[in-house]
Amino acid sequence: MNKALAHLNLLDGDRPSHAAILLFGKQPQRFLITSEVKCMHFHGTEVGKPIPSYQIYKGTVFELVDQAVDFVMGKINRTVGTRALSNQAPVTYELPRLAVAEAIVNAVAHRDYTSKASVQVMLFSDRLEVWNPGQLPPPLTLKALRTPHPSIPHNPLIAEPLFLTRYIEKAGTGILDMIKLCKVAGVPTPQFRQDGGQFIQTLRRPPTTVTAQVAGEVTAQVELPTQSPTQSSDPVERLLTILQEGDQSAWELRQATKIKHRHTFRTNYLHPALQQGLIETTIPEKPGSRLQKYRLTEKGRAWLDGGKS
Repeated sequence: MNKALAHLNLLDGDRPSHAAILLFGKQPQRFLITSEVKCMHFHGTEVGKPIPSYQIYKGTVFELVDQAVDFVMGKINRTVGTRALSNQAPVTYELPRLAVAEAIVNAVAHRDYTSKASVQVMLFSDRLEVWNPGQLPPPLTLKALRTPHPSIPHNPLIAEPLFLTRYIEKAGTGILDMIKLCKVAGVPTPQFRQDGGQFIQTLRRPPTTVTAQVAGEVTAQVELPTQSPTQSSDPVERLLTILQEGDQSAWELRQATKIKHRHTFRTNYLHPALQQGLIETTIPEKPGSRLQKYRLTEKGRAWLDGGKS
């Protein structure tokens, strides 16, 4: 491990640097408290209490990005196509997943880690806002972001491992890619602004409408949500919904939830469900068995049927 850290210039003498802790440390927030990411979902267009859904995510830089992206994608609307072209139905989200991920990874990678503020991801009924403490490095300006520009990472020691793991591109194309993705998806161009020491990225959500038809005549455009029940923002509920289809291994569950990192999956999905007695192992006498799977308990089925208290 020391050789890898040395290769990435992540050692301060013989000790891991702050960047090393943020990237690969166990519970980095013990040392860098504000490196967490706060995710909030509001039903309206303004910040207001009580907050309907509020999650504070902790972990490595990689885990923070994955968890925050998962939070947003679990909240926004989606449409499911047909299996006409393949045996897997295509899923289209109202905001491009790659654009959402780009905004969040930008905030986590380029934030000012000396600030007492945290990255905030706020989803409103009409937009997604991603706030991170810090200023654009000179000579970059808000106008220059919309044209080809050099890559000037605020935290180069964090940017390098993110580049090697394909989370970012060190070519100054991230913002331009986000703009292009939104244009292709037919959603408004992302907006960027500086406000009170915060760099803010805004992705506008498209209005969701369906056509109401009576007696063969189109009568109105009605706004309705299209979010699938399996896309609940509650990780435990998502896990239980997937297990309704039958026993599944941890790997199969990670694939279904689209969680890359094992630690993130176990911390937010698997362990809470096990601790609450909502799921159980199929081979309890051999916890580490490679054939181990998970299944719903009676309590888990009752929870899904409405007894969530």
